[in-house]
Amino acid sequence: MLEERAYWLAWSQINGIGPILLQRLHQHFNSLAEAWTAKPVDLMRIEGFGKQIIETIVQERTKLNPEEFIEKHLIKNPYFWTPADPDYPRLLLEIHNPPPVLYYRGLVDVKENQGITPTVAMVGTRSPSEYGRRWTRKISTALARSGFTVVSGLAAGIDTEAHTGCLEAGGRTFAVVGTGVDIVYPKQNERLCDRLLQQGLVISEYPAGTQPNKTNFPRRNRIIAGLSRATIVIEAPHKSGALITAYQANDFCRDVYVLTGRLDDERSFGCLELLSKGAHPILPNSDRLLSEDRLLEMLGAMPKLDSAQQLSLFPTNPAPEKQSPPLDEELAVVLKALGSGPNSLDTIVEAAGLAAGTVSGILLQLELLGLVSQLPGMRYQRC
Repeated sequence: MLEERAYWLAWSQINGIGPILLQRLHQHFNSLAEAWTAKPVDLMRIEGFGKQIIETIVQERTKLNPEEFIEKHLIKNPYFWTPADPDYPRLLLEIHNPPPVLYYRGLVDVKENQGITPTVAMVGTRSPSEYGRRWTRKISTALARSGFTVVSGLAAGIDTEAHTGCLEAGGRTFAVVGTGVDIVYPKQNERLCDRLLQQGLVISEYPAGTQPNKTNFPRRNRIIAGLSRATIVIEAPHKSGALITAYQANDFCRDVYVLTGRLDDERSFGCLELLSKGAHPILPNSDRLLSEDRLLEMLGAMPKLDSAQQLSLFPTNPAPEKQSPPLDEELAVVLKALGSGPNSLDTIVEAAGLAAGTVSGILLQLELLGLVSQLPGMRYQRC
C-alpha cells in the first residue's frame, strides 16, 4: 500500500494524466506500480492513451523515481491522501474522477472520511442578498447542531456565511480550495480559515504553494460535490460556479436542494433553472413559513452508512469469500468481469464481452442473489 501511494503521487505528476485516465490505468493494471513499468504497446490498449500521451509518459517516467519523489514531496506536503490510503474519503471513491492526491490541513475525523458522519455542501453566489446571507446562516447553524458536517469553498459570500454559521454553532466544516492548503484566498478570510482549522479541514488537490488560478476553482467544485451526500444552493445567478457544483452533484447521483428566491432577482436565476431540472425546493412548513426543520427532515431520510461498508481500493484484511452456489455461465462471466470493483457499467461490459443490455440484466440478477451491490453513478462492486 505504501508503494502504491508513491505511484499515485508519481503518476499525478505526468503531464496529460488526469483523474479519469488514472482511474482507467488503475483498472487496467490493478496496480499503478505495475503500470509504471508498462510497455507502450500495453498502454495503447487503454482508452484515451494515444501516441502523444504515451510518448510523454515514456519520457517523463525516466526523470522521476516515485520512492525518492514522495520523500521530497512530504517535506512541504506532509499531509495528503491517495486512493491507496485507508483514510481516503469514501464518498470520493464513488465518483468517476476522484483526485489522485488530496492534501489536507486541520483536524481529521475518521467517521467523516468513512461517510458515517453525514456531509452536506452549501454553495452560492459571492454577492448574496441579505436574504441569502440570513438563510445561509440559519441553515448552516441547523445542520451543525444536527450533526452534519458542512462543506463549502471558503469563497466570499455564501461560502463564508456557511462556514461561519457552522463554526459559531460549534460544528465541523470542510473548505475545499483552489489553491494549496497553505494559501488563503480571498485574503479577507484568513481569520475565518484559522478558526476553521480548529474545527475542521482545509482540503485541496493542489500542492503547497499553489497560488489562485481561475481554472482551479471550477475543477475543485467536483470535490465539494463528491465529498457531500447532498448539495444546497442558496443563491446563484446564471454561469455561477455554484451551478457547476450542483450539476456535478447530480452526475454523482447526489441530491440537490435549492433555496427558493424571487423571479425578478438575478441571484435567483440559476436556482430557478435547477428547480426546472428537478432539484428539490426548500419549501415552507405547515405554517407557511420557510423552515430549516423541513430541510433537516428531508436530509434525515438519506440512507445511513456504516463503517462495515467502507470502500477501499486496497483492502488490508479481506474477509474470506463465502461459498456461493454454482452460477450460470453468463452470470459467472459478468461476476468475473466486475473484478474487485467498484467498476462502471461500461467497464464491466467491455471486460465481459457481452451486450450492455445483457450485462445490465445479469447485474440485477447478481444483486438479487446478494453477490453484487450498486453504487451511485451506475457503479458496481461485489458484496
